[in-house]
Amino acid sequence: MNRLVVVFGIIWCLGTTLAIAQVASDCSNAVPICNNTPVNGGTNGFGADDFKGAAKSGCLEKTLSGAIESNAAWYRFKTGASGQLGFNIGFDSNEDWDFALYRASDCNSLGDPIRCNFFDNREANSFIGVGVDPQGATDNVQYEDWLEVLPGEDYYLLVNNFSNINSGFSIQFTGQIFVTNPYDALDCSIINNLLGPPIAACNNENIVLDATTVDVVSYTWYKNVGNGYTVIPGEVSATLNVQEAAFYRVEAITQSQNNIISDVQVGFSEAPIASSVDDEHLCLDSEYFNLSDKDQMALGGQLGNEVIISYHVSFDDADAGVNALPLEYKLKTGEQQIYIRATSVQNPRCYDASQDFKITVHEPLTHSFPWEVFLCEGELNAVIGEMVPDPDYNYHWSTGELTSSITVDEGGEYSLTITDKLGVSACDNTFVITVYDSNTPHIEEVVIEDMQDNNTITIVPDREGDFEFSLDDGAYQSDNIFYKVLSGMHKVTLNDLNGCGTASETIVVVGYPKFFTPNGDGANDVWNIVGISSLENPVLTVYDRYGKLLKQLSKNSMGWDGTYNGVALPSDDYWFKLSYMDQNGQRIMAKYVNNHFSLKR
Repeated sequence: MNRLVVVFGIIWCLGTTLAIAQVASDCSNAVPICNNTPVNGGTNGFGADDFKGAAKSGCLEKTLSGAIESNAAWYRFKTGASGQLGFNIGFDSNEDWDFALYRASDCNSLGDPIRCNFFDNREANSFIGVGVDPQGATDNVQYEDWLEVLPGEDYYLLVNNFSNINSGFSIQFTGQIFVTNPYDALDCSIINNLLGPPIAACNNENIVLDATTVDVVSYTWYKNVGNGYTVIPGEVSATLNVQEAAFYRVEAITQSQNNIISDVQVGFSEAPIASSVDDEHLCLDSEYFNLSDKDQMALGGQLGNEVIISYHVSFDDADAGVNALPLEYKLKTGEQQIYIRATSVQNPRCYDASQDFKITVHEPLTHSFPWEVFLCEGELNAVIGEMVPDPDYNYHWSTGELTSSITVDEGGEYSLTITDKLGVSACDNTFVITVYDSNTPHIEEVVIEDMQDNNTITIVPDREGDFEFSLDDGAYQSDNIFYKVLSGMHKVTLNDLNGCGTASETIVVVGYPKFFTPNGDGANDVWNIVGISSLENPVLTVYDRYGKLLKQLSKNSMGWDGTYNGVALPSDDYWFKLSYMDQNGQRIMAKYVNNHFSLKR
C-alpha cells in the first residue's frame, strides 16, 4: 500500500504514570493479554528482526528502520470461546501506526498475517484495528474485517510505529464474544505470573492484587515508582489494595522454601465524565444531523484529544462501547433517545455512559389549501389559506392578520406562517400563496386546415393560461388541436382550469379544392365546396382580390365555372365566404371560413 512518510516533531505522552509500561520488541517475548488490555507508554526501536530480513509480511513493508519492524510492540493472546472478535488500537491522531495479526502457536511459524493494515494516517484518525471504528467513522480505511474465532486459537499481534516519534497506544478488545463470554473470551492460562498481566486501570477503580497460593508462610509487598523497590510497611496479607500507579512486587515465603517473587505493573488513567447535552428538535427535511455537533457540550471542558465521544441507540451499547452510530445520523420522524459514551483515549476501559439526550424529529406541515388562487373577472374577492384551523397552531399572515384564512381583493403574494403553540416545531412552515387577477377566457381564433378527408382544427385562446379543450361537447383534452374532423358544423369549447369560465364557438368545417382548371377538358372545370349539406340555407359567395362579388352559390348549385357575366376570368387567386341561417332564423356568417383558391388556365 502507498504510504506518506512524515516524521512529526511533537510528542504526545499518555502520562508519566504509564511511561514505563511493559512492552516487548521481540515476538519471542510477546506480552500476554488475558483479562485486561494494555496501555503502552511508547515504543522505541526493535530487538531481533523477527522477519529475518524479509522485505514484506502481508501488507507490511520495510520502514525507515530498514526492516519491517520499527518501534515495534509484540503481544499474544489465546481465545477461550467462539464468536466475533476485534480490537481497537488508540493513539494520537498526529501519529502513524500499523499492525499485523498472525494466527500462530509460536514465533517461528508466523506465516502470513490474517489481518493487516499499512495505510498511512493522512486522515488523522485516532484508531486502527479490526471491526469498526469506535467513534462511528464508517470511512476509516485503517480498519479490517471482524474475526470469527474458535476456542483455543493462538494469535500474535505486532503493533508498529512507522515513524521514529510516537507517544504510545492502547489496545481494547471488542466484539460479540465479550458479550456472550465476558470472563473467558480470552484464555488466561497463558499468564504464568502469580500476579497476572499488567493492569491498566481507571482512577475510579478499586484494584486488588491477589497473590494467594498454597504452602505460604508469609507475604511481603514492595512498590517501585521509579527509584527501585521498597517495602510497603504493614502489608503482609495475600492481597494488596492499590491506589497508586507503580510496579508492585510480592515475595511469598513457602514452607517448602520454594519462595515465589512476582512483579506486576499497575497504571491509572483519568476516567472521563460525560456532561449533559441539550435535547434537539429537528425538521425531517434536513434528512441528517451531525452528532459531532454535540461533542463540545458532552466533553464539558475536557480535551477532544484525550476523550472520545461516541453515540449509541441504547444504554447497553454505550456501556459496552459497541455499535457506535455514524456521525451523519439519518433522521426519522418521532423521538429517538441517543446515549453518549465518553471514552479515555489513554485507556478505553475508562469511560462514562451516564448521559443521553433526545432527538425529536418533526415533519413539515402539509397544506390542504392551494398555493395559487385566481381572482376571476367579475369576482370582487377570494378567500385564501386554511379553511379548517387546527387549535394546536398559531397563524400569522404577511398582512398582519392572525386567522387561518383571509379575504383578498387584489392579486399578489401572501405568506402564511403556521407555528406550533408549544413552540417546539423545528420546521419552516411558511407558505406563499399567489393570487392572480384573471380574465374570462376567449377564443381568439380557430385555425381550420381543410383537407376534405382529414380536416384539422386548432383552437387559439386569447392569452396564455391553464386551459383544456373540447369538440362537440366531448371529453376535454389538454391539446388544443383536433384531427380528422368531419366537414360540417361543429362546436369548440375552451375551459379555464383555474375556474375562470369557458368560451365556445360554432364553426363550419368545409372541404374545397385549392385550385380548378375551367378549360373544358372535363376535369376540375368547376369549383365548389363540400360539407354544407347540414347547414340551413347556406350561401357561398366568391370574390376577386379587390372584393368584387363574382358568384353566389346555394346548397344545390353545381359550382362556379370561372366566368363573370359570361366572360372567362383570368388565372388568379379568388376568395369565398359562407353564411347560413341559425336556429333563430338569423343569417350567420361562418367564422374562420374566409379562404382563397386558384383559377388556372
